[in-house]
Amino acid sequence: MKSTTPVTVAQAPGEHRHIPRTAPRILPLGAVAGAAALALMLAACGSSSSSSPSSGSSSAPSSGSTLTVADVAPFSGVDAALGPTYLATCYGATSAINADGGVLGHKLACKSVDTRGEPADAVPAVNQMFASTPNLALVIGCTSDEAASVAPVINARKMAMFCMTGQSEFDSVHFPYFYRLVPPDLEESYAMVVIAQQLHYNKIALAFGNDIGSQTFVQPALASLKKAGMTVTTNQTLDLKATTFRTEAEAIIRSHPQAVMTEALGTADATLFAEIKQLNGGKSIPIIATSAAISPPFFKSAAAAVGASTFASGFHADNLVVETSGPAYGPFKAALLSQQGKVPGTSGNFTTYLSAPGGVHLYDGINLAALAMLMSKSTSPSVYGPDIIKIGNGVPGATVCYSFVQCAAALKSGKSIRYEGPGGPTNFDAFHDSTGIFQIDTYSPSGQVNVVGNITAAQLRAVQP
Repeated sequence: MKSTTPVTVAQAPGEHRHIPRTAPRILPLGAVAGAAALALMLAACGSSSSSSPSSGSSSAPSSGSTLTVADVAPFSGVDAALGPTYLATCYGATSAINADGGVLGHKLACKSVDTRGEPADAVPAVNQMFASTPNLALVIGCTSDEAASVAPVINARKMAMFCMTGQSEFDSVHFPYFYRLVPPDLEESYAMVVIAQQLHYNKIALAFGNDIGSQTFVQPALASLKKAGMTVTTNQTLDLKATTFRTEAEAIIRSHPQAVMTEALGTADATLFAEIKQLNGGKSIPIIATSAAISPPFFKSAAAAVGASTFASGFHADNLVVETSGPAYGPFKAALLSQQGKVPGTSGNFTTYLSAPGGVHLYDGINLAALAMLMSKSTSPSVYGPDIIKIGNGVPGATVCYSFVQCAAALKSGKSIRYEGPGGPTNFDAFHDSTGIFQIDTYSPSGQVNVVGNITAAQLRAVQP
């Protein structure tokens, strides 16, 4: 059952569907969006017949061979925390599946594919993945850093993918092999505006990174703030490679906002917060952030910059609602924690990965794909893909089940199933999008994440331009 009252949950590693991202080659935003949209449309039009399957899906895997789940995400660069977050999820999900006998006689293994958060690096990395990975069965990750570049490539190879991107290009272009369990960035922009409303702020400064993923929030936020009758005091773009933001901090202070809406990862936001406090007579300005800020690295850097108590007292972020108890959460927690100390690149308190929404939803994606393989009796995405929708959305009379083990047993007994994991029930549309609802998170001075409320669909509609 989803949290509807304030509760305390473990601190979540930074992730995001969307998320988070690093500074790409600097191009005008309109050129980036236009080129990405064109690539998406061309690939969608030509992918059904023009390309051969990947090396891993061109023939049925041999009996007893291992199937690979590839984590395509940044493992280096500004967004280097994303890859390990998703990898922890992959290790947890596949360990539970393997303990139950695997899929059609195959065990599953996880593979890291480092995109560096750069489109120019991501495409050759994905091409190399296809060339070097036998029995590739599923791709996870593909954040807003690289999704517009690599999703057409993956789709053309007829490989199923669960992507963590909120880019609007994917809202209305159909890729048969693309699935998304997170909302588009524009909805997260609306959620930030709702938070400002609930806090009774009406003068807002914007400070977003110059990377593709962060910039996708800006125009929707501007339009939503206007719809809500709020004033944008200043709109600052932060170069994620810069070491100081004194000019931007001064502009923000001079504009006298009641809060700053932001997403600028790496050291950027923390540096900005420190300089605002220094130039503002020792006073910080309240922060409203995206879900990317719900991460141990973000809290650590921000707390070091302005003090943990000061930062926590003025911080709010939207986040995807994830379950923290119930029949789906128990198996998820056990599966993930069983991999503590085994996942490369992870550090710190491993329990924090339990509330990383990207990790939670990719766990659901892996289970949906594995169950679809069982249902279709095939490991080929072109065969099992349609059953992802059937299992996620359910059919009349379907048995609701909450883990791979439970759902696999129901399938084997001849039942129709509807899988509901720790990310909540899915409802895929014609574009394979299934978007959840938002919660409002804060930090305690010790870094614990507190869920202090939910944001309803009606509230989002009210500030939608």
